[in-house]
Amino acid sequence: MAKPRIAIVTTSHGTLGDTGDKTGFHYEELTTPYYVFADNGAEVTLGSIQGGEPPADPGSLPDDKEKRAASVRRFLDDAEAVKALNNTTPVAELNAKDFDAVYLPGGHGTMWDMPENDALIRLITEVYEKGGVIGAVCHGPAGLVGVRLSDGTPLVKGKRINSFTDEEEHKSEKDKVVPFLLETELSGLGAKFESGAPFEEKIVCDGRLVTGQNPASAKGVAEGILSVLRTSQ
Repeated sequence: MAKPRIAIVTTSHGTLGDTGDKTGFHYEELTTPYYVFADNGAEVTLGSIQGGEPPADPGSLPDDKEKRAASVRRFLDDAEAVKALNNTTPVAELNAKDFDAVYLPGGHGTMWDMPENDALIRLITEVYEKGGVIGAVCHGPAGLVGVRLSDGTPLVKGKRINSFTDEEEHKSEKDKVVPFLLETELSGLGAKFESGAPFEEKIVCDGRLVTGQNPASAKGVAEGILSVLRTSQ
């Protein structure tokens, strides 16, 4: 298989509704797949909705370094990776012809700036329709909400999928803060939602669409993306 080319696209939204709290992308949901891809020979490009340095969800980066995921510690010690994160490419400048897959990490910020972003929608649609793979985890599937295929059908319609669940949102006490409930929204678009136990690993693969439920699912989603790429090329 040729070296896979994968775009990781994060949110650029850093405020949690009108609470005054900070949010952004979830570190482990970015860093764990980053190394699954890179360690398996993929060429990884870091992008974000607006470009530049995206905001991180502070809850995903504990002050106690020992409580951080191993991939997060590795990433923050990797000068090249940190430089790429501080200088992400705006999604509007990412060209579908350059990528075999697009992966969307979560973090609550995605719920505000991904669902209706035309550039992200275009990138996902074009990569998928040329035979590429789309992956997303936790709140990352918010980026799939606005995606319509060339015939007008929602990308997720009729497909097995999952994401951060309504139950998890309620347990996290963010269900009244987010602009919509992701599980409910995806189901309303005709997706066949498959949920796992709250905060436990759950990965769903339907053809060239790979989704995961929460941070614990990030590694499995990345491995699933690579597996589909291997079998589809």
